Amino acid sequence: MYSEEELRRAIERHARYSLGSAWRTLSPEDTFMAVSLAVRDGLIDGLLETERRYETTDAKRLYYLSMEFLMGLALRNNLSNLGLYQSCREAVQRLGGDLDAIMEPERDPGLGNGGLGWLVACFLDSLATLDMPGYGYGIHYEYGLFQQHIDRGYQRETPDDWLEYGTPWLIARPSEEVLIPVYGRIDHEQDRHGQYNPMWVDWDVIIGVPSDMPIAGYGGRTVNFLRLYAARAAHEFDIEIFNTGDYARAVEQKVATERISKVLYPSDATPAGQELRLIQGYFFVACAIRDIVKRYERTHTSFDLFPDKVAIQLNDTHPALAVAELMRFLVDERGIGWETAWDTTRRVMGYTNHTLLPEALEKWPVPLLERVLPRHLQIIYEIDQRFLGQICVHWPGDEDRLKRMPIIEKGTPDQVRMAHLAIAGSHSVNGVAELHTELIKHYLVPDFFELWPERFNNKTNGVTPRRWLLQANPPLSTLISRTLGDNWLTDLDALAAFETLAEDSGFRHAFETAKQVNKTHLADLVRETVHVGRSRCVFRHAGQTHPRIQTPTAQRHAHCVPVSETCRRRRYTAGSTRFRFFG
Repeated sequence: MYSEEELRRAIERHARYSLGSAWRTLSPEDTFMAVSLAVRDGLIDGLLETERRYETTDAKRLYYLSMEFLMGLALRNNLSNLGLYQSCREAVQRLGGDLDAIMEPERDPGLGNGGLGWLVACFLDSLATLDMPGYGYGIHYEYGLFQQHIDRGYQRETPDDWLEYGTPWLIARPSEEVLIPVYGRIDHEQDRHGQYNPMWVDWDVIIGVPSDMPIAGYGGRTVNFLRLYAARAAHEFDIEIFNTGDYARAVEQKVATERISKVLYPSDATPAGQELRLIQGYFFVACAIRDIVKRYERTHTSFDLFPDKVAIQLNDTHPALAVAELMRFLVDERGIGWETAWDTTRRVMGYTNHTLLPEALEKWPVPLLERVLPRHLQIIYEIDQRFLGQICVHWPGDEDRLKRMPIIEKGTPDQVRMAHLAIAGSHSVNGVAELHTELIKHYLVPDFFELWPERFNNKTNGVTPRRWLLQANPPLSTLISRTLGDNWLTDLDALAAFETLAEDSGFRHAFETAKQVNKTHLADLVRETVHVGRSRCVFRHAGQTHPRIQTPTAQRHAHCVPVSETCRRRRYTAGSTRFRFFG
């Protein structure tokens, strides 16, 4: 990897040629960008070498499909995983900067909300660390869920514009865009042999434009990627309507299409919102399936080896339409017989369940699916009919199971149970904790467990120690490495050696000291962000900085103005003026 000198030259080069400025004139955001682009050079070298290695060995690849990827701040993580932390700190110091201050402007990618996104982010990190070919597929959201501010003691929510200053971590791949059909109708035709051959026609087209976020494993040997798709209209606008002066109607298709990748989890309280949610889920899995097949077909002329070279993991029910989409692709676009296509799909797919709550298990109204994805609904009905046949053979005359187990739930209107589709179409179904998995088997879908006990297994949730201990808790991680060495970073079982130190007074004192450092840091952070306790408010008056004992907000506003760019970036808020408080 890079030396300090090479890294310094790369930073200066990107400041000049990527950002068009001299290093000394850069804003805090551009300084962060220049350093990140220099680090990204190393990621791209690793990415290309990793892909070359995979292609040479024809490695089996895992593709993780998820609506959320809560990746966290990337600069610190990449510096750590690439082994560049100290070199970068020294390079920046030689340029007259401070690395901690430079990392401050980075925005958390607004691609996730909670445990669903954290889990898959940690999996991608661990897969790369273990030198495994593991990739993520999701949506390139323009806005995350929301950003929270505390204003006069009340929570305020604003759109999470995580791309306000751009991001250095996404590599645009416009040449690899894919065309995704949606809406339309079914023509009920016959093929030349007189067999039923439905044709999906008159569909609209959504263009999926990918960007890649490199994911480096610890040590930097393997760099995989997270591929995110943004939605773009097939036609930017209707020039004839535009020329008549109806500008809004001329671009309405563009606006409607790009809503798909506008925001994470749009409200589904209205029919339009529900339709948008459905299209979001379909859009990214359809993009992923096309991309996965394209990569496979570069080196294979038939689908005989597809299950041996491809694994697709469905992270919760959001990507469950991948089952129907892969079936549609194999049957309609590659002419593979139903039985072979179904066996291939089932052997490729795996499903991770995240919740036991019925309201969180997605169901889609049949009329909505029929209008938006008519061919997929046909395929789901066929899957359901064949599945009902299995139930009748396994439990003859059991009417209760015929009501509980189908993929299509009878009602007003009928609903497609996405969890049932995912289970039927997967060879592996897992929960994310031992208790959770047992509840899935014996409470959520006991009929499915009784039918296919071999499919159910457990994968207990975990987090990567590189980010959640090495970086998140430097005092403790330094103590661990000083005591046990660095093996624990890739083998957490090594931490068991701490049991022998439980009665070691010297180690216990060092452990308490590390905890105290963190508690002091937390107290400072609480004081800075929510203004708890007596603090000195730093304000400027007549060109000088003066301490002032904290006073009520109305009095303080008369004297205080924003102190630094750091305050603005962190959005410390008191009324309409931002402050930085020091203890």
